[in-house]
Amino acid sequence: MTDIGARRRLGALVGAVASGAVLPGITLGEDTADAMLSAVLAGLVIAVLTQLIYIGPSEPVPALPLLAFAAAGFIQDALIWWLLSWLGDESGMIGVDGLGTILLAALITRTSILTLSLLGARRRTEGPVTD
Repeated sequence: MTDIGARRRLGALVGAVASGAVLPGITLGEDTADAMLSAVLAGLVIAVLTQLIYIGPSEPVPALPLLAFAAAGFIQDALIWWLLSWLGDESGMIGVDGLGTILLAALITRTSILTLSLLGARRRTEGPVTD
């Protein structure tokens, strides 16, 4: 397990929990325990699917390619939230109301994934470092 992969998974979990907490169109459960379980399950689904279908740089890149990765990841996250919306209707654990909520949740999730995955990333230096 790489450090950047762990930060990406943590970013997915943080993004799902933050989306559920901030957006009024996402309902996570009846009481506190159900809400926490629903948020963790949503985060796990997002983390697993973003790991299986990885869209993003493995090290820091210039701004233009990073924007392309972010746009592709945003589409991926929107599709995952759409899947969660459908699964939530079937299981009753999570509810996502409307396309606007799905797009905002995807934006929050992708922002947290990119932020946490690039937070501690360092650029590699060429050759030995001399003092």
